[in-house]
Amino acid sequence: MSDVVEGGSPKPPPPPSPSQSPPQKTKPAEHPRPRLAVRNRQTAALVYRSDEWAAKKAAGEALATVRGWGYGELDAADLDEVVRLLVGTVVADSGKRVSVHLAEQDRSVLVLVLSHRVDGGRGEQQLLGDLAAVPSVHTCGTDVGEDGRRVWALLHAHPRPRRTGRVA
Repeated sequence: MSDVVEGGSPKPPPPPSPSQSPPQKTKPAEHPRPRLAVRNRQTAALVYRSDEWAAKKAAGEALATVRGWGYGELDAADLDEVVRLLVGTVVADSGKRVSVHLAEQDRSVLVLVLSHRVDGGRGEQQLLGDLAAVPSVHTCGTDVGEDGRRVWALLHAHPRPRRTGRVA
């Protein structure tokens, strides 16, 4: 059995006859902005009500998640500070919920927080400066898309070696 599926391509429209009016000009098709996609690595998504306790809850759950991935050498205080900074900034956008997305790859942990409000964005320079001062932060950023403001930081981490189960 073949993995190739054959199909005919759509036929071009017939040329307009002289009695038909010329086609109306249309606006060029707008290409939708690509949504966030993280593939081929461990990820987690945590959602909280946007309130004063969200940062503390998110920091605790983020640390537990990252520890579960085997990142025991990640500086817990740095991760806690980064999550609290990101979530606290997004809570100030006055949305109804906060989404915290975590991903890992190549000894790094991505923490991305989404506000679900497009009109946020106050205090970005202060946030970026505060994040850059955290020793484990490799890079950080912020942007606004259709789904709201995104603030993120990438932290260096050193995962523990996995146990093989063999006894020497």
